[in-house]
Amino acid sequence: MSKGTFYITTPIYYPSDKLHIGHAYCTVATDAMARYKRLCGYDVMFLTGTDEHGMKIEDKASQAGVTPKQFVDNIVEGPRGVKDLWKLMNISYDRFIRTTDDYHVTAIQRIFKKMHDNGDIYKGKYVGKYCKPCESFWTESQLVDGKCPDCGRPVVDAEEEAYFFRLSKYADRVRDLLENTDFLQPRSRVNEMVNNFIKPGLEDLCVSRTSFTWGIPVDFDPGHVVYVWVDALFNYMTALGLDNDAHDDLDKYWPADVHFVGKEIVRFHSIIWPAMLMSMGLPLPKKVYGHGWLNFGGEKMSKSRGNVVDPYILAEKFGVDALRFFMLRTFPFGSDGNFTNELLIQTINTDLANDLGNLVSRTTAMVNKYFGASLPAGCRTWGTPESFDQELKAAASGLRDRYEAEMEWFQFQNALEEVFRVIQRANKYIDENAPWALAKDMAANGRRLAHVLYNLLETTRICGVLLTPFMPESMEKLFAQIGADSSVRTWDSAKVWGALPETAAPQKGENLFPRIDMEKELAELEKLQAPAKPAVETEPLAEENVDFDTFCKSDFRAVKVKDCQSVKKSEKLLCFTLDDGTGTDRQILSGIAKWYKPQDLVGKTLVAIVNLPPRKMMGLASNGMLISAVHKEKGEEKLNLLIVDDAIPAGAKLC
Repeated sequence: MSKGTFYITTPIYYPSDKLHIGHAYCTVATDAMARYKRLCGYDVMFLTGTDEHGMKIEDKASQAGVTPKQFVDNIVEGPRGVKDLWKLMNISYDRFIRTTDDYHVTAIQRIFKKMHDNGDIYKGKYVGKYCKPCESFWTESQLVDGKCPDCGRPVVDAEEEAYFFRLSKYADRVRDLLENTDFLQPRSRVNEMVNNFIKPGLEDLCVSRTSFTWGIPVDFDPGHVVYVWVDALFNYMTALGLDNDAHDDLDKYWPADVHFVGKEIVRFHSIIWPAMLMSMGLPLPKKVYGHGWLNFGGEKMSKSRGNVVDPYILAEKFGVDALRFFMLRTFPFGSDGNFTNELLIQTINTDLANDLGNLVSRTTAMVNKYFGASLPAGCRTWGTPESFDQELKAAASGLRDRYEAEMEWFQFQNALEEVFRVIQRANKYIDENAPWALAKDMAANGRRLAHVLYNLLETTRICGVLLTPFMPESMEKLFAQIGADSSVRTWDSAKVWGALPETAAPQKGENLFPRIDMEKELAELEKLQAPAKPAVETEPLAEENVDFDTFCKSDFRAVKVKDCQSVKKSEKLLCFTLDDGTGTDRQILSGIAKWYKPQDLVGKTLVAIVNLPPRKMMGLASNGMLISAVHKEKGEEKLNLLIVDDAIPAGAKLC
């Protein structure tokens, strides 16, 4: 009997023509959660899909010489496309939506019209900054170093006729939702949303565009297309049948139990999405969980940064299950994780090869060696339990409850830690009992040996059940090796000690997780993932010439750092108080927080251009620019401030 329904979603992905392991991170986590809930007995709906409209798609299609629909069709359905990657990663989604699906297009037009007719969408003119890659509008004060605060790319000036959604109308209700409920998790995301977006004042949201055509047309006003985030967010309900006849299970599954989203789109899901649902008078999802990024070299994986990690290469070399396990075992889901090939191999060797793999191979080998086809009947209760028997049994019997408590809060890493504590305890149990020593005198110790081996098989079974959502294919092999049929692979059986029949027939099979030669594999991966590069790369020099008179107009001065502080709400900016020789302190902001600690720069002599017009960043005035050198070292961009001899006085002109 079903325990009820459970509706879980990933964000629908922009169909990138270069998919990497970071794209899979959220979807693998969602898949593990969906499999866990199915294991528990829920009727699960797991939705994923692709977000296929917008200016960047139109531009890329034009560059490729194809239509936008042809462009997205190839990336979604073609070789190594989105669906191909989900197949590789063994993603068990129940429904896949494309925002170009006819039923979704029709539904969005109806939804847009309803919000327009109720007065929450009105016509105006948009003037501001626009990030094409993120499909995001920004005010000048929200930019960081003049660039998009989410992706760090340049923004463009945008001015066009547009429709706006009255987001400001719902500011108080959304703030109450965030601050006084568990709607947004983890809790740290609430402070980010309230402090960065709601407290400064929510502005009405631009929800249509006229500067491009690749989008859902506003059917009552030709020339306008629906802004991508209205189009994309309502997929969670159109995929269930909202305002369309393609599906009819909206009442069954809505409201969603949880939306898993990356932290870069928490703003859309926790502020804009609930506000639009409020406008429509529709129930809100129960929870939004904003997970961290899977970074590489300290930066979010990105094709433009050249730091992507190919999941096909990793899956071929180490196996899909090992890759899935690594992503959820190694990094807390709510925080960023720094991917390295070394950490991947180390995790596989330590957890999967040494701990789990050895437990399975040693136990099944000893059963076959000492007892042949199966253990003798009755061995489960033979003998007086030793203290370490009771410890192992207690650890395994109570595992499901501890695991469930972590999974219900989406703490995958902690749930896996609970399982591996028991696995490690089982390996210790082998050493405590020394089965090889017991086997030397089967007449005296045979019953004890059989009891010990049964305890190991049963512990392995319970752990295997709880690892199934993370490594489904490998656990099938594990169950076959320990002789566990489908009746003892269930959620209920994971709570029952002794469910494995004593006469189960373990079979020594292939090593589930062979140990990896780290040095060899790292060398091979380096060749496959990144062609040989010089230790230090410099950006190519610009070809544009600047005449001498123009160059001389830039006023380069030596400046002394009197104070340096981190800028609140910014991970990149430092705020400098500088002595420029004029007798009045000069404030300059610079995006070098990643490479320097503020306290280390106090007292240093730097170089600044001091005759640039003032500009605002994060609401603070910056009067000039500090000079840095930009280069790449081992594929990672680095900035080095130009620090000069302290003997040079403040205000000295550089020429």
